Order: sequence, then C-alpha cells, then structure tokens
Amino acid sequence: MPTLFDCSGRTAIITGASRGLGAAAAQALAGAGANVALVGRDLGALEEQASLAEAQGVTAMTIVCDVGHHHEIPAAVAKARACFGAIDILVNNAGIIRRSPAEQYSLEDWNDVIGVNTTAAFLMAQETGREMIARGYGRIINIASLLSFSGGLNVVAYTASKSAIAGVTRALANEWGRHGVNVNAIAPGYFHTDATAALQQNTERYNALLARIPAGRWGDPADLQGAIVFLASAASTYVNGHILAVDGGWMAA
Repeated sequence: MPTLFDCSGRTAIITGASRGLGAAAAQALAGAGANVALVGRDLGALEEQASLAEAQGVTAMTIVCDVGHHHEIPAAVAKARACFGAIDILVNNAGIIRRSPAEQYSLEDWNDVIGVNTTAAFLMAQETGREMIARGYGRIINIASLLSFSGGLNVVAYTASKSAIAGVTRALANEWGRHGVNVNAIAPGYFHTDATAALQQNTERYNALLARIPAGRWGDPADLQGAIVFLASAASTYVNGHILAVDGGWMAA
C-alpha cells in the first residue's frame, strides 16, 4: 500500500510555495519522494522551504516569479524543466484575496484577484500540460476553496476566481484525461493562513465560523498534506475532475 503514495522519481512544481498551504504541499511532496521546484516572490522564504525539502533527501530548487505577471510564467516553467528534465506534478496554489463590499469593489482589485487566482493557474496548467500530454502522464492539483461552492461575504472576486477554478479543473480533466493527465482540485475550508488573517482577528466572525465546523477547529496547513500526496500519486489514478473538500466537515454541516 505505501507504494501507491510514493512519488519518488517525480518532479513537482508548486506556486505560492514560500508559506502556508503552498509550503505544506511542497514539504508533503518532498516527504513522498518528489523533487520540488518552489515558485514564489519571497526568495528568502523559498530558500528556507527548499532547505527543509532537501533535508528529506530530495532535490529542491527555487524560482522567484510573480505569477500575477503572466509573462513570467513560461520562463519559470522552463527553468524547472531545465533543472529536472520534466514536470510530473503541478500544484496551483498561488492566490490572493481582496476584501470589500461588492458595491464598492474596484476594477483594479477584481482584475488582480482574477489574474492571480484564475488566469495564472490556467497558464501554469497550459505551460506544464503540453509536455504532460506529450509524455502521457501528469498530475495537476488546483487549489480551489469552499467558495467554489458558496458565495462568501465581501470577497466577490475571490469567489468568482475559485468558482472558475472548479470549472477549469473539470474542463481540463475532460480534455486531458485521455492523455494520462489527471486534473483535480482541493477545496480547503477555513485554515490558519495569511489569507485568513483578517477573519482570525475578528473574534466574533472567527467563532461563528468555528461553530459550524464539525471537527471543532480551524485547519492547519499540515491538514492539507495527505490530500496533496493522494492526488499527486498512483493512489488517485482513476480520480479525475474531482473537487476534494478538506474542510473539517464544513460542507456536511
């Protein structure tokens, strides 16, 4: 059974890998034996994560790239490919959130959020997917959200972007599944990350959300790691186009 979850000999590229869910994903894949290319904007934080990954016996590299600057994406992927030869696993984790009532939401914020959360994820999938299709193997894991299923409050662009990620995941699975490329998504619930800092600081809102989580706690980034390894490995060979909620039971409540 352990061999089903073994990613030895594989290479993964993870966006937004300097902290939070992206860092957890990178360490999980390194622990499963995959070499990792860590993409993000903070070189120091990326280097720290690379050192932790290499301590697990794999090769890690850092790539400074702002995926919101879409023209930087091809070079970032090319750098990873030049180092490792091929990319087997993509984790589209990079994301931003801007909070404002919908009637006041600026076009600039809308474009920024959609640009990072949706457009950049599609371009990363496209850039890595071409080679995966040619080789007949690939695993793409998009990070969706509970707001792929519901509306949220004061986060209209984020909700739109994550709803789109669910749709892109299904569309790519339909097109690329026949080529041996599995495209799935993880929808995290409420996790302790930088993106939820505003909610964590609002005691009333934090506790109201907590009360609805059957697990009785918010998630920590490590709670995402099992799902990442599952979707990246042979254990999920016949799983395609699925949005996996990792939410402490929120969707069931």
